[in-house]
Amino acid sequence: MAVNKQMEKTPMPEQDPKVRAANFEEVASGYTAEMAVNEAQRCLHCKNRPCVSGCPVNVQIPDFIALIAAGDFEGAYQAIRATNSLPAVCGRVCPQESQCEARCVRGIKGEPVAIGRLERFAADTHMNGQTECAVKPVPNGHRVAVVGSGPAGLTCAGDLARLGYAVTVFEALHAAGGVLMYGIPEFRLPKTIVQQEIASLKEIGVDVRTDMVIGKVLSVDELFEQGFEAVFVGSGAGLPSFLGIPGEELLGVMSANEFLTRINLMKAYRDDYDTPIKRAKQVAVVGGGNVAMDAARCAKRLGAEHVTIVYRRGENEMPARREEIHHAREEGIAFLFLTAPVKLLGNEDGRITALECVDMELGEPDASGRRRPAEVKGSNHRVPADMVIAAIGNAPNPLIRTTTEGLEANRRGCLVVNEETMQTTRDGVYAGGDVVTGAATVILAMGAGKRAARSIDEYIRGKEA
Repeated sequence: MAVNKQMEKTPMPEQDPKVRAANFEEVASGYTAEMAVNEAQRCLHCKNRPCVSGCPVNVQIPDFIALIAAGDFEGAYQAIRATNSLPAVCGRVCPQESQCEARCVRGIKGEPVAIGRLERFAADTHMNGQTECAVKPVPNGHRVAVVGSGPAGLTCAGDLARLGYAVTVFEALHAAGGVLMYGIPEFRLPKTIVQQEIASLKEIGVDVRTDMVIGKVLSVDELFEQGFEAVFVGSGAGLPSFLGIPGEELLGVMSANEFLTRINLMKAYRDDYDTPIKRAKQVAVVGGGNVAMDAARCAKRLGAEHVTIVYRRGENEMPARREEIHHAREEGIAFLFLTAPVKLLGNEDGRITALECVDMELGEPDASGRRRPAEVKGSNHRVPADMVIAAIGNAPNPLIRTTTEGLEANRRGCLVVNEETMQTTRDGVYAGGDVVTGAATVILAMGAGKRAARSIDEYIRGKEA
């Protein structure tokens, strides 16, 4: 097969930054068939496949890329789908640059192969041309409950359904998809894509029930009483962390969790939805991760004149994807590095007007490996804002662990599991994703869901023996 010696990735078309900063349509439009084949031909098909070792869900990357290069786009999709239940999602939001693409040999002397873009192309091509429903696997007579329909839960459900299990997914919100629906903006991950991915799981027999808050409507114990032989908990980390500084009670101060949920799940940005949200002129977003980028870019699209990301470390320490930082800058988002708020200031009506901040300097690395920030005494200054969004992390909701006997959690409220099997401290109950790790990436949650599905299958078959 001919190798394309092009040193850089094939560019993917994007909306102009000035245009996209005023709409919620997807930023990138994806590869054409010609672009995809051209990029696929850059793959060297290394014998030891280093890219595969960087994929948490073990996608056989050279195989699907070879099929794209040969023009077999449906074959490429099926090759991905053999180990990945959500290829269209992963192609858009997976941090390939720190995983599969980070290990690509082409990246040594140029840019790595655009694995994520090719995965997205294969998935989108399948979805746009799909005419036949998938064949349901032969039932094996066993039932498993999955709590939460985010990436961990959907992956676990999909893998078990393919093995013949009758899987029921219980979702607390009114729409399935978890963080894929409420946390990631439309311009990064269109919700129709998420629903198509879920529909493909339903086709193979996965039953999805919404408005089911496990721990309230039903307990984990009651799921076992109803005949489920194992339970997977993938309820995520939806409990927001707050700044813990004076003035947080002021009007106009909210968590990124609330802000993004109202926009993404409740369509607050659309005039035809009765779920309005305050439209501010000067917005400050506190935090440096992908959630902070998402909140800032949403605020810009809602019409804010000035949006500033306030982060206590430097740019090199930001956990956000480089692509997200780049897109935010293109759209006019400002960055205040080495800056931390110490107080929120308001007017006589109780509304936020400014952040009182201090400068920071970086010292020795902390437990995360990043240099620890320390306050510069006497550096207090003000940053004007009529909305402040806290994007400094989330923790798991304690509902399930406090209503289920035998589940142990660590000091952060995350469920304790065996990392190889994903079994919790209670027999028959498994867990994975953000409820175990705290807020992390979609693909890591999916990897946990796959490990749990494998363990649940072994657990149930072991009871039969």
